[in-house]
Amino acid sequence: MIAPPVQPAPRVRLIFSALMLVILLASLDQTIVATALPTIVGELGGLQHLSWVVTAYLLASTITGPLYGKFGDLYGRKKTLQVAIVIFLIGSILCGIAQNMPELIAFRAIQGLGAGGLITTTIAVVGDIIPPRDRGRYQGVFGAVFGVSTIIGPLLGGFFVDNLSWRWIFYVNLPVAAVAFVVIGAVFHTQTERVEHKIDYLGAALLAGGLSAVVLFTSLGGTTFAWGSAESVVLITLGVVLLVAFAFAERRATEPILPLDLFRNRIFTVCAGIGFIIGFALFGSVTYLPVFLQIVKGRSPTSSGLQLTPMMAGLLVTSIISGRLISKYGRYKPFPVAGTAVMTVGMVLLSRLGIHSSSLYTSLSMLVLGLGLGAVMQVLVLAVQNAVDYRNMGVATSGSLLFRQVGGSIGIAIFGAIFANRLSSNLAASLPPGVHPPTTVSPTVIRNLPPAMHEGYVHAVAAALHPVFVVAATVSALSFFLTWFLREVPLRDSTRPLDGEEFTGAASAEGAPAGAPAP
Repeated sequence: MIAPPVQPAPRVRLIFSALMLVILLASLDQTIVATALPTIVGELGGLQHLSWVVTAYLLASTITGPLYGKFGDLYGRKKTLQVAIVIFLIGSILCGIAQNMPELIAFRAIQGLGAGGLITTTIAVVGDIIPPRDRGRYQGVFGAVFGVSTIIGPLLGGFFVDNLSWRWIFYVNLPVAAVAFVVIGAVFHTQTERVEHKIDYLGAALLAGGLSAVVLFTSLGGTTFAWGSAESVVLITLGVVLLVAFAFAERRATEPILPLDLFRNRIFTVCAGIGFIIGFALFGSVTYLPVFLQIVKGRSPTSSGLQLTPMMAGLLVTSIISGRLISKYGRYKPFPVAGTAVMTVGMVLLSRLGIHSSSLYTSLSMLVLGLGLGAVMQVLVLAVQNAVDYRNMGVATSGSLLFRQVGGSIGIAIFGAIFANRLSSNLAASLPPGVHPPTTVSPTVIRNLPPAMHEGYVHAVAAALHPVFVVAATVSALSFFLTWFLREVPLRDSTRPLDGEEFTGAASAEGAPAGAPAP
């Protein structure tokens, strides 16, 4: 495989600016919809299908990530990224003109098909144009973009709903994506030689089916279906069977979509495990911070969004600083070790939140969590990219991100079940006999409850959130334990092996096959 030509420095900066816009699009759309969902349901109806507006997007983006990674390796990152942007734009336009809930769910799935390639391919492009030794500071900026978008997403969603229309949540993607598409098309040059490849369609189908079944199990279990129901058992059994079949299919595939050789690389395997746990703890627990702030502390949606800024600030600081230090000293292992330790402390602090917790304590807890996350999230991707040869750059990147996203979807489902079950039992114990509590956590409804019922409900919500953060802290501690198994290898000073030279760095050191000589 011919590696892309070296890009001049000014062109690299321009490409990177466009890539930042792409990352902003993909990460913003994961959170911007949240504050608008009640309004969307009020206009389109279909309250029983509310969760599918999120699930359809998550499912589509999760199962297509590895596909984009492979297509990027086979046909070039530039074309793959542009195709992903176009699909994302089409999905955004369709979501904005949706007239009913089934249409919106279907169009969100189309949007997710494009979103699955935005993050995966963008990070792989950085691997094409930036040597590993300098890549840390660039990916540190990506981490900052993730942090900012996570916080401003709900704020922007609320702004559009209050001042324009919920449809602008999707229309706002159009100009940003168009600029990114044009810049990437104009200044990013990759190899143009046509190479015949065999696509692993069977592996793609088995992986998509297996992940779909697992995500459906985690999103529907405990809500639409009981965890032990026949439907839940069928879903998880189907998921396991298809994923096992996928592993066997990959052994026979000429060009596997997710090469099993990657799992013989200890760095990839450890980073995938850490990423899964971080996704599980982070997305599963932080989802409930706005619930605490709005229900227990009585904050407005806008105020609760603003109070999450300490976490953004912490993530921003350590993401940039860690990236610069990695580029300067060429070492990355200390950062995930320290980051997971600090993240665990942050989760422990959050587990102690209660009705009487001060705003200062809440903000400091979020700051500590953000400081830990910023030091580890993007470093894992850097370690994986440095540990594999160039031909597997895309699939290795998408594989590591895949584990984090699947961990997040499973975490959301499990923590949701914990919260719902504890809230139900707490309400039964704290409210007077014969009083029927509301079946919602809407801040407006809770605020208008009679004083006695309001106090009992607030106490019940606070108590139900406590085990969520306790479990998150326990899982975070497991990621800290795993980081000690992460082997550090020297960061390469180029994006690929020299012509005629085999890659003999991390991949071969870990037992995975070394890259073939460049043709």
